[in-house]
Amino acid sequence: MDFIFLVFSSFSLLADPVNFTYVILGFVIGTIFAAIPGLTATLAMALLLPLTYTLSVETALMACASIYMAGMCGGSITATTINIPGAPSSMMTALDGYPMQQQGKGALALGHAALGSMIGGAIGALLLIALAPFVAELSLLVKTTGKFSLLAFAIIVVVIAQRGRIPQAGLAACIGLMLATVGLDAMEPITRFTYGYSSLTAGIDLMPVIIGTFAIAEVLTQAVTRADIGAAAAAAADKVKIRRRDFLPPLSDIRKIGFGCYVKSSLIGYFVGTLPGAGGSMGSFLAYTETVRTSSEPETFGKGNPKGIAASESANNAVCGGAMVPMLTFGIPGDPITAIMLGVLVINGIQPGPQLMADQAGLIAPMLAALLFSAVVLIPLTLWLIGPYFIKIVTVRKDVLYAVIALLAVVGSYVSTYSTFQMFMALAMGVLAFYLRRNGFPVITMLLGYILGPNLEEFLRRSLALSNGDPTTFFTNPDSLFFVVLTLVFFYFLVIRKPTKAPAVGAAK
Repeated sequence: MDFIFLVFSSFSLLADPVNFTYVILGFVIGTIFAAIPGLTATLAMALLLPLTYTLSVETALMACASIYMAGMCGGSITATTINIPGAPSSMMTALDGYPMQQQGKGALALGHAALGSMIGGAIGALLLIALAPFVAELSLLVKTTGKFSLLAFAIIVVVIAQRGRIPQAGLAACIGLMLATVGLDAMEPITRFTYGYSSLTAGIDLMPVIIGTFAIAEVLTQAVTRADIGAAAAAAADKVKIRRRDFLPPLSDIRKIGFGCYVKSSLIGYFVGTLPGAGGSMGSFLAYTETVRTSSEPETFGKGNPKGIAASESANNAVCGGAMVPMLTFGIPGDPITAIMLGVLVINGIQPGPQLMADQAGLIAPMLAALLFSAVVLIPLTLWLIGPYFIKIVTVRKDVLYAVIALLAVVGSYVSTYSTFQMFMALAMGVLAFYLRRNGFPVITMLLGYILGPNLEEFLRRSLALSNGDPTTFFTNPDSLFFVVLTLVFFYFLVIRKPTKAPAVGAAK
C-alpha cells in the first residue's frame, strides 16, 4: 500500500513545468514516430536517449513512459486511415479500422482505437502499480542459481518465439552474448577480447549499441528500400478529411462492444507483456482472435467491426504495464522499448532487481504515474486536439526525415560518451544490425543477449563456484528447477506443438 500511495502522490510532480513539458513532448514525439510508417517509438526513444544525461532521473523516466504509451496507440492512426500500420502492434487494428475508413467512418474508428488504448493502458498501468511490489517480494526467493536459470529462460523464450526464424534468432542472441564479453572480465580484473585496443578495455558502451541497432540500422534499411511506402501513404492522406466531433464513439457502440471485452483484452495484453520478447503485436493478435472466437457474429470481423479495434488496442496498450514487470523486478526487458528504458535506468546508476521497489521506489513511482497519466489523459486529449492533423504526418519528406535521424544518431552517440571510438562503434553496430535484419536475423535477440550477457555469465560462474563445479546444482535447487521446467513448457508449446490457426476474418481473404 505504501508503494501505491507513493505512485499516486507522484502525480504532483506533473505540476512541475519541466516534468510536464517533457511528458507532453515525449507523448507527441512517440505518437509521430509511431504514426509514420517505417518509424517506431523504439527509434524515438533511442534518439532521445542521449538527452537523459541532461535531465533528472525522474524527468527522464517520465518522458520514456509517455513515449512508450504513445508508441502503442500511435500506430493505429495510419493503420486505420490508409491501411499501413505505423507500428507492428497495430496490425490487427487495420483489419477492422481500414474497412471503417472505407465506409466513411475513419474518425469513429480512431475514436474507438483511442478509447480502447485508454482503457487498456490504464488497466495495464494499474495492474503494474498494484502487483509490482508483490512480484518484487517473490523475486527475493530467487537465489543465484535461480537467477541464472531465469536469465537463460528469458533468452531462450525470446529466441523460440521467433517462429520460422529460430536458428537466426539463436545466432543473433549468441552475437549479443559475445559482444557482452568484450572488456573487463566479470569476475576477475583482467581484460579479454580487446585485441590490443585500449579503447575496448571498458567494453562496448550500451548507448552506441542501442543507437546503432535501431537508429542507424533503420536509416540504412530505408536507404536501400525501393518501395516508396511514404509516397503511397502521403497520396492516401490527401484524400482523408477528419473532423473533431467524428471521433466520439456513441454509447450504443460502446455497449455493443461491452466492458467485458475491454477488460478481457487488457488482461490478455498485460500477461502477454510479462513474457520476455512477446510484445504488443502478440498481445493484440491473441486478444483479437479470442474476441473473434467468442463472438456471436464472427463473420463481421475484418469488415469494420469496432469490437475488433477495441480488442486490439486494449491489448497492445496493456502490454506497456506488463512488459515493465520483468524489467523492474528482474532486469529483463519485455520488449525493445523496455530494453531502452532499462538502459536509462542503468545509465543513471539504478540497478533493476528485487530491491528496487524497496530501495529506490521514489525514482520509479513517477515513471508509473506518468504511464497512467499518458493513458487516461493524453491519449484522448491528444486525439481530440490534433487528431485531424495526425494523418498529415506521413507527408513529411523521407529524405529530410532520415537525414535528420542520421545526424541525431551520430551526434547522440558521441555526446553520450564523449568518445570518438564509441561513436564509430555505434556506426559499426548499425551496419551489423542492418545486415542481420536484411538476412532475417531478429536484432532484438542480439540486443537482449548483449544486455543480459554480463549477469548471465556472472550468475553462471558464481553458481558453479558455490557448487564446486557441479552443474547439477541447477536441477537440485527449487528456484532454478522451476525456471528449467518453465523453459521446457514454453519450448513444448512454441516449438514442438503445432500452433493453432487464427480464426479467418474477412480482411485476411
